[in-house]
Amino acid sequence: MHDRTVSETEHRRWYWPFGSRKTAETRFYEPYGDAIPPRIEEPVAPLRDPRGKWWWIGRGMAAALFAFILVIAYLAITAPLSKSLQPIAPPQITLLTSDGQPFARNGAVVDEPVRIAELPDHVKQAFLSIEDRRFYSHWGVDPRGLARALWSNISGSGMTQGGSTITQQLAKTTFLTPERSLTRKAREMLIAFWLEAWLTKDQILERYLSNVYFGDNVYGLRAASLHYYYRQPENLKLEQAIMLAGLVQAPSRLAPTRNPELAAKRAALVKSAMVSAGYLTRDEADRLGIARLDVRAKNALPTGTYFADWAMPQARALTDLSYEKLTLTTTLDSRMQEIARRVVARAPLGQAQVALVAMRPDGEVVAMIGGKDYAKSAFNRVTQAKRQPGSTFKLFVWLAALRSGMQPDDLVDDTPITKGGYLPKNAGENYRGSITLKEAFAKSSNVAAVRLFGQVGDRAVIREARNLGIKSGLAEDDPSLALGTSTMTLMELTAAYAGVAANQWPVVPYAFRKDSQTWAEWLFDWPGRYESRTHANIEAMLRSAVNNGTGRRAMLSIPNYGKTGTSQNNRDALFVGYAGDGDDRLVVGVWIGNDDNKPLKGVSGGSLPARIWKDFMQQAVQAKKPAGPSRPASKPDPEGPVTPLDLPEIPEIPVEPGDTEIRINGDQGVRIGTDIGGIPVDVKIDGEGVAIERRPEEGPPQPAR
Repeated sequence: MHDRTVSETEHRRWYWPFGSRKTAETRFYEPYGDAIPPRIEEPVAPLRDPRGKWWWIGRGMAAALFAFILVIAYLAITAPLSKSLQPIAPPQITLLTSDGQPFARNGAVVDEPVRIAELPDHVKQAFLSIEDRRFYSHWGVDPRGLARALWSNISGSGMTQGGSTITQQLAKTTFLTPERSLTRKAREMLIAFWLEAWLTKDQILERYLSNVYFGDNVYGLRAASLHYYYRQPENLKLEQAIMLAGLVQAPSRLAPTRNPELAAKRAALVKSAMVSAGYLTRDEADRLGIARLDVRAKNALPTGTYFADWAMPQARALTDLSYEKLTLTTTLDSRMQEIARRVVARAPLGQAQVALVAMRPDGEVVAMIGGKDYAKSAFNRVTQAKRQPGSTFKLFVWLAALRSGMQPDDLVDDTPITKGGYLPKNAGENYRGSITLKEAFAKSSNVAAVRLFGQVGDRAVIREARNLGIKSGLAEDDPSLALGTSTMTLMELTAAYAGVAANQWPVVPYAFRKDSQTWAEWLFDWPGRYESRTHANIEAMLRSAVNNGTGRRAMLSIPNYGKTGTSQNNRDALFVGYAGDGDDRLVVGVWIGNDDNKPLKGVSGGSLPARIWKDFMQQAVQAKKPAGPSRPASKPDPEGPVTPLDLPEIPEIPVEPGDTEIRINGDQGVRIGTDIGGIPVDVKIDGEGVAIERRPEEGPPQPAR
């Protein structure tokens, strides 16, 4: 028998477990004879295991309750009920230029949610009969529907079925991804039970109808009713409701604007379902015709623009996710954008690509060209392409030198570097001996830049780049950094020059007007500034680079500042600078290069990029007429047609003076008969675009008989 007695010295000590405890000793006694355990008056009964079946049942119930609490907490965090009140697709946003002209439209067509109490009964019945006939009797998951779908899929009776209820579809579209897996199906069912517990049936049906996709980029019953039949859902006819209910299964394939035959077949299936559910008699169903479409306005989305692609994420961040269609005014200046488009269109680029961005000194972007043709390539070479800035990076080297105490008239050696691991050369291997910092900057001396880099150190140069907003990676302990070998975007580089133009940094480019800064923001977000002497010196160098240095082709008759840049083997050619005074000052960056990084033939930063920069500035800033009385212009309609700003310019047709015949045909468009270079042609304009065809010459007129 076991001795369960414990001596006085073996009591647990008060400081246990921090102190030591003597291990209890177990002593055994013979079960017979005189050896009886001390202080035991009754026979010792065998120990019984306290963990009986009720113990296990209690523990299991506690574990189940704990798991349920965890699931509820998880759903409350990851799938809040408020999310089912939001549209499942971003609503449509129309972007306007600064003068109100719409130039881009993006996002889904959505509208206000519907209310079940305000919908006609036949609208609800059409959707319930084809999507979830037992909606008001199940708890989110319909066992009969699951069994029917399983049998249909196993037997191959015609088409596979999912067996999802309306509640499950709401859970899937609102909270889950469209992946097909057992895990997602289990989560879908769990969320469906949760929705049924917290929402009424009408609330679930309302949220489902307000979010479901109907094709043609249209989400929600109200938007679909207006799109296909130009009427509110509260006024839908029975045959119209039947057609809309049939679209939900495969909206892209069944949209009546694209496949009217398939949509009609699906509508017939919905009618049969309504008859089976008892909502219609067979005679009533047979008398119903096919609903006629009434698409009043075509909400055509443009191909897009480089500026719109950059601005749209900012627009989404500025707005709450709601059902409201939004119209936002951007900083894009339609006049300057048109100038940029014309300038780029007539530049002799060959096969090379081009990028141009214009902004105010505070970062307000007013024009952007991300490539020669958006329709052929939507890749934005202003914001997405990271290329070597070449000698335009020398701005940061000279700023570091000026801030270290050097002056523009200080001398630096412009002689070949013959020692060390990095031996750069000047363009054309032209050297001038000992020259001033100002002249070295204007002539873009590579050896002088590397020598200055060695004197001030890489940390000082990188600090100036970071101060002015360069966020791309910059190589440390690498003297080639002084010549712009680390890559960055044209937007970053131009914004850095804008910081110099404003003497306030860093400059963050923006596409929408910013709210005025509060005193607290001004106090805690103090912008960086250069000392007046440092700023005046760097501007004098930038002006010298244009007027007396490598950027002479960009020289204007107004104050101008800039720097050329050419990367190794002429793979990139840039000119970045600013011109004008006061509020009219404009900062512009121009880049030319090949997407495959092949060298350019005969193009450097001081040639074609400088000429493009000058051409743009002459029209955008120098030739700007003073404000004066003008005729009132008609106000653009934000809901009207979109004006694409990145399409290539259509050249003017050289029409010979003389008679021109114009024929208008509703089916074939407009046909203009005229002479071009003495050759009779027909210019045809229709939905396919513009086509020029040679017209057979007519013989001489015959005399009347």
